[in-house]
Amino acid sequence: MEKRNVTVIREFVLLGLPISTELQHILAVLFLCMYLVTMLGNTFIILAIGFDSRLHSPMYFFLSNLAFVDICFTSTTVPKLLMSILTDIQTISFVGCFAQLFFFISFVNMDSLLLCVMAYDRYVAICHPLHYTAKMSPRVCIWLVVVLWIITYSHALLQTVLMALLNFCDSNVIHHFFCDLNPLLQLSCSDVSMNLVIIHVVGGLLAITPLICILISYVLIFSTILKVTSSQGKQKAFSTCGCHLSVVVLFYGTAIGVYFSPSSPHTPERDTLSAVMYTVVTPMLNPFIYSLRNRDMKTALQKMLYK
Repeated sequence: MEKRNVTVIREFVLLGLPISTELQHILAVLFLCMYLVTMLGNTFIILAIGFDSRLHSPMYFFLSNLAFVDICFTSTTVPKLLMSILTDIQTISFVGCFAQLFFFISFVNMDSLLLCVMAYDRYVAICHPLHYTAKMSPRVCIWLVVVLWIITYSHALLQTVLMALLNFCDSNVIHHFFCDLNPLLQLSCSDVSMNLVIIHVVGGLLAITPLICILISYVLIFSTILKVTSSQGKQKAFSTCGCHLSVVVLFYGTAIGVYFSPSSPHTPERDTLSAVMYTVVTPMLNPFIYSLRNRDMKTALQKMLYK
């Protein structure tokens, strides 16, 4: 058999955004502003829910967790991107790369699962209002979040360990602005069939199952709302779901564009620019969607800011 020299890779090079240097510095300012807006917006959501006793309900409990996850999600990728643009230091250590991969997988899955639980919460509130207090008690909500964290961390650890066991021997240049699964697999000179199976089976289940549950929940919700005779009752029911549904469409629309669109037109540049949407833009827009379209949240934010 032909022997192949294997070079131990101790660091990777993140190429960043596929645009000219002049535009990168302009976008760095834009990304910094978007990052600060994301931090402030989601922090305000958490503080408003904590300070206003009227918002101490399951829906807002899950929303505060979603805001926390969005803060962590954005902080996993954007600071490194900004540092790479502003300092021209595009390298990331081997350990740092896989730490970023672990937290990225954890937070993106947690985002998806929280949206699923929030859809279930709306389903119980609208379709089974008499059983809502029992089914969505504080104890149940806390345990739901704990189980979600266990699931996401276990999946992220599995993917990260399997990826770290691969050999990287030819190139260390990642055509992305953060360490993601697909760009790392393309660099490996090992057999990645097991990784692909785990990604498609386990990762696919964690991605598709919440989406299917959300769709089923909203089919049942809309069928229940249509049976309501009062137009005011219908409007109130739709308003409680509108914010969540908008976030679901925004999150899954951008994620599907990256991971589930046909593979033939895929290019590193296209995937990188598409990833900006759900790693930077979506977490920034979520606080605006919930604060501008939710009267209770808007009132709580105004009271908190006035104080």
